[in-house]
Amino acid sequence: MDIIGQIQEAAAKAIQELYQVEVEPTSFPIQETKKEFEGDFTLVTFALTRLRIGAPPVIAEALGKYFLENVPMVESYNVVKGFLNLVISAETWREYLAFVLDNKNFFTNSHGEDQTVVVEYCSPNTNKPLHLGHLRNIILGYSLTQILEANGYKAIPTCLFNDRGTNISKSMWAYLEEGKLDTPEEAGVKGDKLVGDYYVKYARAHKAALEAVMEEKSLPKHEAEKLTPTIQAINEMTVKWEEGDKETRALWEKMNNWVYKAYEDTFARLGVSFNKFYYESKVYLRGKETVEEGLEKGIFYKDDEGTVWVDLTDDGLDKKVLLRSNGTSLYITQDLAIAADKFVDYKMNKSVYVVGNEQDYHFKVLFKILEKLGKPYAEGLFHLSYGMVNLPSGKMKSREGTTVEADDLMDTMVESAREVTELLGKTEGMDERALKDLYEKIGLAALKYFLVKVDPKKTMLFDPQESIQLHGTTGPSIQYSYTRTMGVKRKANAEKLSFSYSSEDQTEEEMLDSERSLLKYFMKYKDVLRESGESYNPSLLANYCYDLSKEYNRFFHDGKILQSDKPHTSAFRFALSDMVGKTLKEGMKLLGIEMLDRM
Repeated sequence: MDIIGQIQEAAAKAIQELYQVEVEPTSFPIQETKKEFEGDFTLVTFALTRLRIGAPPVIAEALGKYFLENVPMVESYNVVKGFLNLVISAETWREYLAFVLDNKNFFTNSHGEDQTVVVEYCSPNTNKPLHLGHLRNIILGYSLTQILEANGYKAIPTCLFNDRGTNISKSMWAYLEEGKLDTPEEAGVKGDKLVGDYYVKYARAHKAALEAVMEEKSLPKHEAEKLTPTIQAINEMTVKWEEGDKETRALWEKMNNWVYKAYEDTFARLGVSFNKFYYESKVYLRGKETVEEGLEKGIFYKDDEGTVWVDLTDDGLDKKVLLRSNGTSLYITQDLAIAADKFVDYKMNKSVYVVGNEQDYHFKVLFKILEKLGKPYAEGLFHLSYGMVNLPSGKMKSREGTTVEADDLMDTMVESAREVTELLGKTEGMDERALKDLYEKIGLAALKYFLVKVDPKKTMLFDPQESIQLHGTTGPSIQYSYTRTMGVKRKANAEKLSFSYSSEDQTEEEMLDSERSLLKYFMKYKDVLRESGESYNPSLLANYCYDLSKEYNRFFHDGKILQSDKPHTSAFRFALSDMVGKTLKEGMKLLGIEMLDRM
């Protein structure tokens, strides 16, 4: 049931009958009436001046009279300059609610059918735990995948492990230098935490070594860097790894496996999974093959030292190293190979990379190279560039050990959820297991929603205390609104209320503004879902859910949902409340957030 479409069709018919002019129904812009005016929808007539049939206010008045006499769904109208404000009848709104309740495809779109989208997200270096920045990446990537699926696409979540290279060698070197050679079990920590601690130890050792060389040889930092023994040791270890040195490879495999197991536990807690993991270590050689292809085609070139470059200055970029003179590869080398692997694996129409905005230039270069190489998938590449996450205390730095680790932050949020919930005093009768589950879901809802509600392009400040509140734009506040719908449902079921539309049941009391507003929110859901997918912006859906929950709270307080002395009104309001609950549950599920029956 398309109310706006029916208004447009009726307007086109009116112009034909009143002025003998044919116009397309889509020629009539329809928007929601502003709150300061009476009406549900506003038809804008200014574009009709090109027809030379009268001034906009005159056209609007003529259309208003036509609607009132010929279109039963219009109850009344008013004209403000060239704006025709239409009040839709309560009967039409009741019919619309019945349509929504009966629409099995209400929460999905189909415009993405027969299209495959690969979404790569998380993609960590295996030398440290996942941190707050990774969490924003994960929630954005997961939400986008779910939103694309709801829009009819076949969405493939993938993760790239950057599991080799100098950063990985740093943790390995420090692990050997420290001399303890402990395991995660012996240290009593997760594997990613243990490996990350050694990465920090390397950074400290390197800083001391660098300062010593600078002082001894009176050299500036950039010159002393090359002579620092820690840097030389890391370069040597990286070359050994690429040459297949058994001891180096054995240590690398052992430490990486610790990290993989730890990441697996974190992913499970967040409720995310991947169709496939890609590993830099398995593709970097084939990345070199792509470099050779570019050399043969004359797209790349080799300098006197043997370094391979691509010159993109004519494309508004710069020159970029693709292969070092010692034959070792860079991130972009392996990205060339993985882009090809994805196409072989999935024949995707689009490939989305969820990566922070500090890598904007990297992806411009990568996409331009693949375009120059004539790759069939080059046109469908997209970088979902998101802003960094800061804390009230400032930026995070992994090498200095000042990051906020994902596991620690989740624990903190769950503990905060416990404190807030206990203050409300509404946990009577819940056993320990149920309470633990409750706190976990509230805490993770607070964390996930706060990270996804901001436009991905924007840098954001994550405030743990603000995110856990039961009021404001937070996950728990939306969960709380949902629990209200469930409370109404339990009471309605006890009273055996049920709603079904009948044109004969029109003896009801006047429809509330909040009821009309909620019905209009239902009309927006599919459009918000579509736009969230097309713009790769889950925050649109996140903010829709909050706005819907906020409007429901107004209805909850003003509507006396089950207190009307007219049974049809109570049944209608219950059905309206129930549909809000279903919409919140479906929308938040796409963001990876679970709703709660009780809080």
